[in-house]
Amino acid sequence: MVKFHTATHTYEYPLPAVSLAYFLRYPNPYSTHVLSTDVISRHFDPTTQRLHTVRLHLKRSKLPTTVLKLLPKGILGNAAGGDGKSFVLEKSTVDVREGWMETESRNLEWTGVLSVVERQRYTREKPPSAERALDAEERAQPAVGGLLGLAKDENTSVATTVTLHSRFGQPKLLGARRKGDAGTEEEAGARKGFFSSWSTAALQRTIEATGVTRARNALMKSKEGMNVVLERLRTGGVVRAVEGMRRDHELVVGGGEGSWKRVWQQGRDEGDGDLG
Repeated sequence: MVKFHTATHTYEYPLPAVSLAYFLRYPNPYSTHVLSTDVISRHFDPTTQRLHTVRLHLKRSKLPTTVLKLLPKGILGNAAGGDGKSFVLEKSTVDVREGWMETESRNLEWTGVLSVVERQRYTREKPPSAERALDAEERAQPAVGGLLGLAKDENTSVATTVTLHSRFGQPKLLGARRKGDAGTEEEAGARKGFFSSWSTAALQRTIEATGVTRARNALMKSKEGMNVVLERLRTGGVVRAVEGMRRDHELVVGGGEGSWKRVWQQGRDEGDGDLG
């Protein structure tokens, strides 16, 4: 059985700013579990005018208590206490000319227990008032960070779909069925297989339901983290966004979520004061 979670959101920023914030979103005060990000490949296609990027994120992962109780200790290994690290593969394509960005992120660990694939599509939105021609004075205004000036009336919508699929127990069940004997032993095996399948399906549904709850919470934090980066771009351009990333990175170890948010609020208040 497969479960889905969908969500939509609109950022009051143009697509170039949102796409840049997406690539600068780690670390931030709402992603304290992200330890590192590495670019695996990146290339710009001059024909399609699209930027293709593949990145690998290393994150702290903690298995939910509900799921932890369902899994045999033998398969948990070093994560028997629920804590561990996991890799997430992210692929993205940006087409600023056509006005969209598509992303896909999937877990590379524990895929047999729960496979999670998150797909997002960011789309440029222009309100009717933005269709008017810009006058000379507006064109002369400098863009903040080169991103927010001429497109200040433009919004970006994002549609997210998270697909969750648990295959927990399937290989073992299939193997047991292949070893079934004939006659009465086959009938007994069939009855056992039926109840085993029912139990496995129930476990899979429980794991997937827990995953949906975590995905919903993760999306809320992801949105808040994007807003942090977008605010930094708005108030100080790329320089302030990168400086914020540096400060956040220093707090990855031992700072705690509360410390991150205090630092973010302090920086925000200082930035607002600088703007007068």
